[in-house]
Amino acid sequence: MKVSDVKQPSAQLIQQYQKNGNVKLDAERQVSGAAVPEEKVDLSTKAKDIQNLKSAVANLPDVREEKVQELRNRIESGKYNVSGEEIAEKMVGEALLDIFA
Repeated sequence: MKVSDVKQPSAQLIQQYQKNGNVKLDAERQVSGAAVPEEKVDLSTKAKDIQNLKSAVANLPDVREEKVQELRNRIESGKYNVSGEEIAEKMVGEALLDIFA
């Protein structure tokens, strides 16, 4: 069965409308001399904010040198002391956050 050989009046009207619409669109493109944009993308303000934040994060350094230098100085001077209990508390706290998040 050919799609173009439709006997229903409503389907014939739809096909005729589609044909006329395509002819009109092609004629408009030829008259204007420029391509008419067929698709348009509008970014919401939220998407623009996210895009700005991504670019700001991309510009940040991977290593915070001031923090590394501070820790290096504390280790070398012997002032960097962390108890095992503090480490265990942090690990359990992070694990609970991961479970309930």
